[in-house]
Amino acid sequence: MGILVIEKQDLKHNIKQIKEYAKKINDKLKIIAIVKSNGYGLGLEEYANFLIDNGIDYLAVASTEEAIKLREAGIKADILMMSSTAIEQELENMLKNNITITIGSTEAKEALIKIIKRVNKKPKIHIKIDTGFGRYGYLYTDTERIIKDIKELQKFAIIEGIFSHFSTSFYKEKWTNLQYERFLEVLKTIEEHKINIPIKHISNSSAFIRFPQMSLSAVRIGSAFLGRVAVANKLGLKKIGYLESEISEIKTLPKGWNIGYSNTYTTKKETKVAIVPTGYAEGYHMKLSSDMLSFGNKVRDVIQAIKSLFKNTKLYVEINNKRYPILGRIGMYHVTVDITGEDFKIGEKVKMNANPLYVDSSVRRLYR
Repeated sequence: MGILVIEKQDLKHNIKQIKEYAKKINDKLKIIAIVKSNGYGLGLEEYANFLIDNGIDYLAVASTEEAIKLREAGIKADILMMSSTAIEQELENMLKNNITITIGSTEAKEALIKIIKRVNKKPKIHIKIDTGFGRYGYLYTDTERIIKDIKELQKFAIIEGIFSHFSTSFYKEKWTNLQYERFLEVLKTIEEHKINIPIKHISNSSAFIRFPQMSLSAVRIGSAFLGRVAVANKLGLKKIGYLESEISEIKTLPKGWNIGYSNTYTTKKETKVAIVPTGYAEGYHMKLSSDMLSFGNKVRDVIQAIKSLFKNTKLYVEINNKRYPILGRIGMYHVTVDITGEDFKIGEKVKMNANPLYVDSSVRRLYR
């Protein structure tokens, strides 16, 4: 089995570039680091600590479990749980662990107030507005309800922030502009009611890079830290994370010899090959095609990646900074590499491109 290597200097570089770009937009612009989905595959606790050590002081997750794991790991930074919930047990767990809670419905508001009265603790909360994503949040058109609920919540909680989420900021500019305008309408109505909410945010990584004017008072950065954004990489970000394996076997195959399942590749001449014990089960050749991390899109991308395993697309690994082609299909736990003409030894290190988000959680993460 391989390991997932995270080059610390490259990750530091990305953090620095993002912080400098944010400062150019607004020297008071807050960066909220998204560490959901096991820290985008980099390991939840270690990634969060790395971000904090490099000047990031606000984290965000998508589940109560992730938020509490961070607290149990000793992380003291602010943590926003971005998903609104009306499940009382989840709200109580967040309240007791000083997690900043998202409220996106009257049901969630009522459940939270009930828990606050029982636990006697005043949490920080963010209000979620649905401007056209169709998931969590008050509908942007329902301003009367939004104002009413905010005023009631002010009696029991500290309303620290309000936010929305773009659905297509990586390619649909017109729709992104429309969502932004809808959010501004809600903010204007709130201000007209003399309600002050300090942190306002709508931009994700793609919007942060493409539409800096939409950054408001905070931005939520996830994929950009990994250098894996679905827009032009104008910040000079470096791709973070690769699988490192090693050669476990070396053999020479005669001309006309099949390699791998379904006989998709036959040697054209005598070929020296290396067997590398890492395959798609560990996340090799799985990819995320864009900054869209909903469960449905992840499943779609996984299916597409698996289908591509059955095509004759040329793939390569790196050994000693030189590329070598993979022969035949990628196996669940192995690949076969053409090393004809080389004098490699068993145990030689092999570098394999992989998106950390799809690297199996059983694979060890190594910050190097």
